Amino acid sequence: MNKFFRAIIAGWGAKKLGGGCLSTIIIFIVIYTLLGKCNQDTKAAPAQHKPIAPVEVHR
Repeated sequence: MNKFFRAIIAGWGAKKLGGGCLSTIIIFIVIYTLLGKCNQDTKAAPAQHKPIAPVEVHR
């Protein structure tokens, strides 16, 4: 996820969930970090395709 959109989503979530100044900052950091972790999982696991061996058919 783009860092700009990650910050926008985290800011919106922190505004909705935060009660005061400190809790809003903490919630922003938590959401921003979690969105970054979700993004790493998709990049870190490359698809490992094994070639399929042809099957010989005996008649």
